[in-house]
Amino acid sequence: DLCDKIVESLCSKRKNQLVLRSLAEGEPPTVDSDKINDELDLRIASVLQSTGHCYEGGFWTDFVKHDVSDGKRHVAIVTTASLPWMTGTAVNPLFRAAYLAKSAKQKVTLLVPWLCRSDQELVYPSNLTFSSPEEQENYIRNWLEERTGFKADFKISFYPGKFSKERRSIIPAGDTSQFIPSKDADICILEEPEHLNWYHHGKRWTDKFNHVVGIVHTNYLEYIKREKNGALQAFLVKHINNWVTRAYCHKVLRLSAATQDLPKSVICNVHGVNPKFLKIGEKVAEERELGQQAFSKEAYFLGKMVWAKGYKELIDLLAKHKNDLDGFKLDVYGNGEDAHEVQSTAKRLNLNLNFLKGRDHADDSLHGYKIFINPSVSDVLCTATAEALAMGKFVVCADHPSNEFFRSFPNCLTYKSSEDFVAKVKEALANEPQPLTPEQIYNLSWEAATQRFVEYSELDRVLNNRHNPAKVGSKIIAKSSSLPNLSEIVDGGLAFAHYCLTGNELLRLCTGAIPGTRDYDKQHCKDLHLLPPQVENPIYGW
Repeated sequence: DLCDKIVESLCSKRKNQLVLRSLAEGEPPTVDSDKINDELDLRIASVLQSTGHCYEGGFWTDFVKHDVSDGKRHVAIVTTASLPWMTGTAVNPLFRAAYLAKSAKQKVTLLVPWLCRSDQELVYPSNLTFSSPEEQENYIRNWLEERTGFKADFKISFYPGKFSKERRSIIPAGDTSQFIPSKDADICILEEPEHLNWYHHGKRWTDKFNHVVGIVHTNYLEYIKREKNGALQAFLVKHINNWVTRAYCHKVLRLSAATQDLPKSVICNVHGVNPKFLKIGEKVAEERELGQQAFSKEAYFLGKMVWAKGYKELIDLLAKHKNDLDGFKLDVYGNGEDAHEVQSTAKRLNLNLNFLKGRDHADDSLHGYKIFINPSVSDVLCTATAEALAMGKFVVCADHPSNEFFRSFPNCLTYKSSEDFVAKVKEALANEPQPLTPEQIYNLSWEAATQRFVEYSELDRVLNNRHNPAKVGSKIIAKSSSLPNLSEIVDGGLAFAHYCLTGNELLRLCTGAIPGTRDYDKQHCKDLHLLPPQVENPIYGW
């Protein structure tokens, strides 16, 4: 251990000097020029011993020691949201953790944000709140087991987070990487790597972990462009996203080409659908085989009621072709900040829309619809579209990169213009959806999504040790202390610059950070049983 060697060296040096002085008896006392340095050496040794500081790194990179005594690697999944908030970054990483753990080839930890009570009241639906992380973990596990039908063996951990009302998203507080112990720091999946790292002020992910994969969920640029001074903001965010994903990831997966083109990225849909929807689809197919009427209703749209989620496009299309779609009625399910404005606009334009409260897509009341309308172009990969196809329905959606994965399904009807939209709606009304083939059902499943993820993230290569890291006893040392190449030096420089800038509170506030998120606060300490930040990350002085 480097720490022990330094302590031993400093102390032995002091002992040797004391022996030499004892041999020089009878000499008059003089001021020893090395005395001050000797005392300093001892104080350094004392601090090293008392703090237990143990640096395992080299000059360029850190060594990561991961315990593989049981023969299993460890995968940590870090995401930006948690149930009961029914958003994609809460649901999809949860299923990913469950299906990665199901293979039992590796240990899995899911790291989700913990919100204080005041933030929970703003974010979680139906006035749901939790007094402890254990209570929320039980809720998450029960929800998951009801939908997958099996008990997933993975660990759930929490990191401190704060909710931003302006951005309607959760921002990490403090160094998120510290909540994965060093002994488990092997493979890391960052769900929304740009979001997690905008204000990340802590250890570099690629230094702590052997392999870091980012999965891009959200088309932030599309949302930002709709805001005031959107073009300028989108320009800045685009380059910041490039910066942090390059600095903190080895590989980046984009769910579709609707996202910005990021460094080290490839396009692949690594999401599946809740098994519940596939079961609904199987039931519909059985009813149709028996000659029963599976669909008793026409069309619906479901989504959070904000303009950016397709409501603007929907109202524009129906207003423009009100006469062409005379008699066509659409049920709209959703809640959201723009609900009043959306409904008043539809009423003013005299559109045949029936607004209903939002509900789970698997709700029994939605099984009878034959057509799902989704005109949104802000999605990266619409989960509701995949769910509707899994249930055996027609989907009418825009010819857009976010829908590329669904084009191979015969029940997906894409349109290129508003006139084409009318034609596709009429085609769906006049026909019955085709039953899904076994191959199509598999492609929508989480089993297939997990297989695609392992392949495109290069996780199969890492898990199989094709890069054969050096082993020492029961430890695995995956980082090399050899000189890095130019690209690695640039990436390291970008990470260091980002660390310096995010350490400045004024710069953080100017770029939209929540005040006080460089470190977690007292309430987080209480809820998560953490030491105060100044104790966890002390600055020693003499």
